[in-house]
Amino acid sequence: MLYQEELITRVRAACEADPGLDAALMYGSFAAGEADAHSDIEFWLFFTPERRTEIDPTAWCSAIAPTSHVLLNEFGSHVAFFPGLVRGEFHFTTADEIPTVATWPARGATTDRMLLVDRSGALAPVLDSLPLRYVPDLDNPGIIAEYCDPLANWLVLTHHLTARGEHLRAWDALGHAHRHLLWMARLAENSTTHWLTPSRAAERELSPTTTAELRTTTAPATPQALTAALRAATVLGERLWTTIAAHHGRRPPTALFAELKAALESADS
Repeated sequence: MLYQEELITRVRAACEADPGLDAALMYGSFAAGEADAHSDIEFWLFFTPERRTEIDPTAWCSAIAPTSHVLLNEFGSHVAFFPGLVRGEFHFTTADEIPTVATWPARGATTDRMLLVDRSGALAPVLDSLPLRYVPDLDNPGIIAEYCDPLANWLVLTHHLTARGEHLRAWDALGHAHRHLLWMARLAENSTTHWLTPSRAAERELSPTTTAELRTTTAPATPQALTAALRAATVLGERLWTTIAAHHGRRPPTALFAELKAALESADS
């Protein structure tokens, strides 16, 4: 048994034992049946308003197992670090927030695997109303503006920042381009299983050719490496964009790609 599974059992027991907790769900890899020894454990906990005011998230997590640190992340959830560097992500909220679950793009797992507690019965139907996975509308031409157009912005910005000598800022901008390249790769290869986290399982779900090309778009923050990675990202981006655009009877911005390629060649000379 993985240690995370033991922790999940402890979380479930803590939820069942607390009458002030109206509902609780598990999401992520363990709920989806895709977990391994490196996977997080992830939960939403819906307390009554009165009980929530009594909860100290750090103490609550530490009662599950010893923690080396507990923090509140930028998304409003508490992250606990358990032995073996196991991450636990806990959203401490109230039962009033259960309806907001309906705004999620997808469940990511079956309802029965997600539910830990549902005392009022309010959570299960909300989860059931969601699709199992989010799948983008591949036939909607607006997908080009949403996922391809931003790539052009990040590529050109990376070029200017590199040329200016802001190499760390260029490195950061290139990172934004990477996410759009991953989405575009999934669009071009019709591989949308893990769309919301496009890097997840990319090595298994994308073709070896595309995976190898994606690796060439990464770089340390040095001018030579950034230029080489930007050139690779430009070539890959144009290839993927061409495939996606053809599906909608459109063309990629070839003039922009040609000008960027020329600028990168001049940077080498």
